[in-house]
Amino acid sequence: MANLIIPTPLRKFTGGAATFNADTPTVAGLLQALAEAHPGLQPHLYDADGALRHFIRVYVGDEDIEALDGVATALAPNTEVSIIPAIAGGTSDPS
Repeated sequence: MANLIIPTPLRKFTGGAATFNADTPTVAGLLQALAEAHPGLQPHLYDADGALRHFIRVYVGDEDIEALDGVATALAPNTEVSIIPAIAGGTSDPS
């Protein structure tokens, strides 16, 4: 069963739960199970076309899924998966 770590900003949509577990073979299945268990979270993870939002990063262990097989990345039992929402801000002016 994969263990998904939910970041603090998204916990208000999971009733405060910091983790989520599901027995699924891929990252896509894990994220979908999370969205089904917590429907209020779905619009924060997926766009109107059902694609993972571009500012959401998902890591399997220490690897960004974009460097692996994307949402098709396979999950072994007891794999740790993390959702990392991008942080916006800053400036392009280095001075």
